[in-house]
Parts: sequence; structure tokens; C-alpha cells
Amino acid sequence: MIRLVKASRSYGTPPVTALDSVSLEIGRGEFIAITGPSGSGKSTLLNLLGGLDHPSSGEVVVDGVHLERADDRELTLYRRLKLGIVFQFFNLLPSMSVVENVELPLLLRGDDARESRAKALEMLDQVGMARRSSHFPHQLSGGEMQRAAIARGLVHGPSLLLADEPTGNLDSANASQVLEVIAKIASRRTATVIMVTHSDSVAALADRRIRMKDGRVAHDTP
Repeated sequence: MIRLVKASRSYGTPPVTALDSVSLEIGRGEFIAITGPSGSGKSTLLNLLGGLDHPSSGEVVVDGVHLERADDRELTLYRRLKLGIVFQFFNLLPSMSVVENVELPLLLRGDDARESRAKALEMLDQVGMARRSSHFPHQLSGGEMQRAAIARGLVHGPSLLLADEPTGNLDSANASQVLEVIAKIASRRTATVIMVTHSDSVAALADRRIRMKDGRVAHDTP
């Protein structure tokens, strides 16, 4: 599913290395927690897997797509078809209702509008947000916005879901609800879930924990 071979990323002149020759293999359906201090390379690794950045050297292969050499068109197709992303700050469009936010990835890839609405409502039901489908983001709690963001990230059936500190902006009660949703999704094994977190208790929910330090993999623990 995912293979990194000596993947590195450096920035600036003189170069500062954010990711240093990382090699990893992650199987389809695994639930991975990536931990480590700030500046350890967690976000850089996530950006490479999301096709949001290119490695300076090495290989990054996800579901058969070589991201290190993909052009803009290939990366756009990869993100539309194979990738779901959940951000810490939700990134819901404020002028759209919850269901309109969730169906947007389907409409962007050209799916039928009626079918897209039906799939969006079904996904909202799966994350416990069906009754809030017609509300707007400003009418939701933080936990509700994050559950809506998870529904948007999964509605198009991606093979990879990236979650960047999905509970980092939530209180404990809302964080617990969001983690329950993510754990439920991961248990189905229909998508590989990779979650960046600073929390040991959150990381404990995953099948496997990868700890980063100074741009390298310090520990890889089942």
C-alpha cells in the first residue's frame, strides 16, 4: 500500500533537513499513529504522503502511485480518488451547509449530483451527524465540525486517510467522540489510516506507532 525508500526532504539554503532518509512499509488497512516532538518530521512525512510536497530524494509510493515523480495532473487525480485528509482546524467552507461540504469531493470529480447527495448523507449518518446535515459550520461544536470533516474525507472511498492532529483543537469530551469515529473507521480495514498526534493516549488506539525524532524513525512499535 505505502512504501517509502530513503525519502528525504530539505528546505532552504543552506539546506535544513526536515525528513532524513526514511524507509517505511505500511500495509493496506493498517491504523498508524505517528508521534514525536515538534520539528521531528511528522508533518513533513504527512505532506509527502498527501502529495502536498515532493521529497528532495528517495521514493514515496502510495497505492501504486509514485508521488516523487508525479506531475500536477497525476497528483490532482491521486488526491481526488485515493486520498482523504482531516485537518486539525476542520477547513469546512463556511458558506456551505454540512452536507454540501461533505458532497463536494464527489462533485469535484464529476459524480452525479443526486448520487453525491445520497452518499454524503449516508456518510454523515455513519459519523453520527445526519441530524446536523442542513446546519452550517458556525452552528456546530468543534467535535461536530471534526466529524463532518471526517465524513468529507471518507465520502469518496479513499484508500488512504491522513489525519493531522484531529483532536488537537478539541476539548476532552469532543476529542473522545472524534477518536471513537476514527477507531470505528479503522476497524473496518477499508482504508489505511495514518494519524499524527502528540497524545500518547490517542496513539495507543492505533495498531502501530511510529515515533519520529530529528527527521528519522526513532521507534516503530506494533
